[in-house]
Amino acid sequence: MAIPVKLNCYNAVMLQCLFLGLLLEARAGSVFYSVAEETEKGSFVGDISKDLGLQPLELAKHGIRIVSRGRTQLFSLNPRSGSLVTAGRIDREELCAQSARCLVNFNILVEDEMKLFPVEVEIIDINDNTPQFQLEELEFKMNEITPPGTRISLPLGQDLDVGMNSLQGYQLSSNPHFSLDVQQGTDRLQPPEMVLQSPLDREEEAFHYLVLTAFDGGNPVRSGTLQIRVQVVDANDNPPAFTQAEYHKSIPENVPLGTLLLTVNATDPDEGANGEVTYSFHNMDHKVAQVFQLDSYTGEISNKEPLDFEEYKMYTLEIQAQDGAGLMARTKAMIKVLDVNDNAPEVIITPVTTAIPENFPPGAIIALISVHDQDSGDNGYTTCSIPGNLPFILEKLIDNYYRLVTERTLDRELTSGYNITVTAADQGTPMLSTQTHISLLVTDVNDNPPIFHQDSYSIYIPENNPRGASIFSVMAQDADSSENAQITYSLVEDSNQGAPLSSYLSINSDTGVLYALRSFDYELFWDLRLRVMARDSGVPSLSSNVSLHLFVLDQNDNAPEILYPALPTDGSTGVELAPRSAEPGYLVTKVVAVDKDSGQNAWLSYRLLKASEPGLFSVGLHTGEVRTARVLMDRDALKQSLLVAVQDHGQPPLSATVTLTIAVADSIPEVLADLGSVRTPADPDDSDLTLYLVVAVAAVSCVFLTFVIVLLALRLRRWHSMRLLQASSDSAASAPAPHFVGVDGVRALLQTYSHELSLTSDSRTSHLIFPQPNYVDTLISQESCEKTDFLSAPQSLLKDKEETFSQVNL
Repeated sequence: MAIPVKLNCYNAVMLQCLFLGLLLEARAGSVFYSVAEETEKGSFVGDISKDLGLQPLELAKHGIRIVSRGRTQLFSLNPRSGSLVTAGRIDREELCAQSARCLVNFNILVEDEMKLFPVEVEIIDINDNTPQFQLEELEFKMNEITPPGTRISLPLGQDLDVGMNSLQGYQLSSNPHFSLDVQQGTDRLQPPEMVLQSPLDREEEAFHYLVLTAFDGGNPVRSGTLQIRVQVVDANDNPPAFTQAEYHKSIPENVPLGTLLLTVNATDPDEGANGEVTYSFHNMDHKVAQVFQLDSYTGEISNKEPLDFEEYKMYTLEIQAQDGAGLMARTKAMIKVLDVNDNAPEVIITPVTTAIPENFPPGAIIALISVHDQDSGDNGYTTCSIPGNLPFILEKLIDNYYRLVTERTLDRELTSGYNITVTAADQGTPMLSTQTHISLLVTDVNDNPPIFHQDSYSIYIPENNPRGASIFSVMAQDADSSENAQITYSLVEDSNQGAPLSSYLSINSDTGVLYALRSFDYELFWDLRLRVMARDSGVPSLSSNVSLHLFVLDQNDNAPEILYPALPTDGSTGVELAPRSAEPGYLVTKVVAVDKDSGQNAWLSYRLLKASEPGLFSVGLHTGEVRTARVLMDRDALKQSLLVAVQDHGQPPLSATVTLTIAVADSIPEVLADLGSVRTPADPDDSDLTLYLVVAVAAVSCVFLTFVIVLLALRLRRWHSMRLLQASSDSAASAPAPHFVGVDGVRALLQTYSHELSLTSDSRTSHLIFPQPNYVDTLISQESCEKTDFLSAPQSLLKDKEETFSQVNL
């Protein structure tokens, strides 16, 4: 079939105008491209990187991707070239049917900035569809009396292409009785009509065969044909007539299948076969023909497929009524589809992150949310929401896009994760909604230091503890997790009595158990203050301290120590002087003892274990004072020996003993005369000591007067220069100050009780002190003791051996 050359020129001009218009429109829009349908996969569509002002290599860095709604992805991004390419073959007719323009809209998302750029791509039609008719063959019956000029409407050809590629015209094969007339409408060609040019004669020719050709304006031209057979019948002078010129009906889209939608009715006054009317669809789109069913005898129209408002809002059905003789009448049935809220909103979530640190500032983007409803009006108006008790908000963007962001700083210790419910609801009746969940994990940040259960701890441990024993355990808790909650313990560096704490204690860095590195001695120290640090393993690490006060509890591990009389160092025995004129209760001496322990372990009691003359002396239970129990008699021996025991009250009790030697005499000569007879039974050289004592007594008699004068001079000279020694304990504060000298192996304890006599002698030297006679039962006061200075012999009198004077202020 030949196509006129003028048509090809016309098509070329139209194509140029069309592409020029598309180019202008693309430049006017923000981002607009066009691409021909049926292009190969990966075909270039547009330079996205250039239009967005980015370099191709920056596309992946900015996280640029395509987000579309409710359809197959038609395009993709080429990360190397930064261009938009086709994701596959695009069929314009399937995508947009016969719309004048086929536009595909989607958005380009820049993830790091969460910006959306709308993109519009027009799919350019190509001539890939051939015009065709619904029927391959059409048969007409025409009465032989049909007058010339009668018009017979022929089926409309269909071409799925648009523009110049769509149906452009018809041609009818040559026939002397028929011609073709095609009227040009406002937007497309009207149905072709076959015009009877000359009367028919059934007897001459009962059938006429013609070919109707439909062609488009593409290059090359495509065409389709319809075979037409015209049967000439006898005369039928009354054609069918419909009761209405057009039928209108509104039907909800959710009507069940097989519902009677509409009934058309046509009448024919003829009789017999000429009056029998049958109904059929005329010029029906093949997609619409699949939805509706027409009863050819009753004219009832029903649906055999579901109606879908989102696909067709109005169906226009052309119905033809034909009687038995072939006369026809046509009408239109307009079925309007009413929208029903039968589509719940669609929610598409594009997560930006699934985990967020707890210290992230407010405004952190969690996800991009797209909501779409296929319904219209209120049924398609959607809102999106999340529960109000969550620290998140939805920010509305363009085109029903939302951005889920944090409203405030999160705290993992309060909530470690969120399951965010996103609800999209429309405004239809009944309202339909869709819920989608977003899971978000809050990751830990080291923002909590370890916390001890108490601000300080007190530890009590008995002394003499075993080395390496655990004595206490501290524990801290960290509200963080993982490494941020892994705690190590250490001692804060310090010292005690010049020694580092690490020499006393150690701590298990993992468990916080304290161990004693040495055995503690209450007498050296009784309390120890230290600090324990708990530090987590976070970056940066956090720490806290706690104070520990370690109290060492005393044990009775020290026996009483006798300060006075002091234990001898040269084998001699101390001697105390008791005048024979002493009354009962006269204070002879006092045993002074201390205990290094404390409390009950240091509470001392004194008792007399043994005496050479029972009943002559008594010892104070708590004071240790040795007093005369009765009047001294001449028959009482010069030398009296007392064994005094000092015992504490610990468990078990510990004790110490001391032996006192008391000389009974009224005058110094008597003492000196009798001292030679004083022996120490335990001394193996007893005979030598006695000889030395006799020699000493003689020497004392010779130098007696000189010695007294020297002592008085020294007393006056040292009255203001002597300093008092500090008392060794509170219990010994009132004890007298002794002078220790020895005579013939006997150690004499010369002490001053107010104005008592003190005498010291040994085998080599002799010293005499003449105090003022005063026999008092009690010790002198502290004040009078401080004013008393004892006389001592000058060292010039010592010939062979140095004599040491020690004075103790008790």
